[in-house]
Amino acid sequence: MSASTPIVFVHGLIGTLQVPDLSIHFEPTKTLAPDLLGYGDLKNVPAHEVSLPAQVAHLDRVLRQNFGDEPVHLVGHSVGGAIAALFAHAHPERVVDLVSVEGNFTLKDAFWSASVAGMSQEQAEAMLEGFRTDPAAWLARAGVSAEPLLAEVASRYLAQQPASTVRAMARSVVEETGSPGYLPKLRDVFSRHRVHLLAGERSRPGWDVQDWALRQANSITVIPGTGHMIMLEQPQAFASMVKKALQG
Repeated sequence: MSASTPIVFVHGLIGTLQVPDLSIHFEPTKTLAPDLLGYGDLKNVPAHEVSLPAQVAHLDRVLRQNFGDEPVHLVGHSVGGAIAALFAHAHPERVVDLVSVEGNFTLKDAFWSASVAGMSQEQAEAMLEGFRTDPAAWLARAGVSAEPLLAEVASRYLAQQPASTVRAMARSVVEETGSPGYLPKLRDVFSRHRVHLLAGERSRPGWDVQDWALRQANSITVIPGTGHMIMLEQPQAFASMVKKALQG
């Protein structure tokens, strides 16, 4: 990993990767964790403008604004892993390495998205409001210890997006990853780029990584004692493993 190559973090269905305890571990390398459409400073983007293809186009604009045509390392978590892979497929010359942190491979990985996609707007709002009322319980369902600091971070995650964004993204995840053309795009990314697979020990068994991807991946890392929210549970270990993969 060259210190001059920026690292860009792409967040998942809920939350952000704008975590100070994460970015500090990569200094002096430039890092960026942009808000996707419908999230954070962009939470007012209408739901009909929110989809995985729209996020790829948005990521293209953001990276050009920040880094011009300079290639970057992409680190995508969960749904962000799918967005990062689709970006690498669309703009192969702009990506040096891709780190997929339990990124979506098939509809099996989108089981929760599929559930949300089938909800009405009212049901999605009620679900998200329930999470916001008790962020510690939301963390516990993800297998994360509800320490005060993590509960505070979880509250910020849950405030990042309206239910309309979550619902629109969930529907797009099901549509894109269920498409016959999705896996061929992933195969193309693996053939063109160094791809690293990163997972939490508790959640790895549920990650539907294809056999061909396991064979072709440049590295496969499982972080002990963690689940799907690796960067919240062990940010230092997560950063260390990402740096190790990119340097390999």
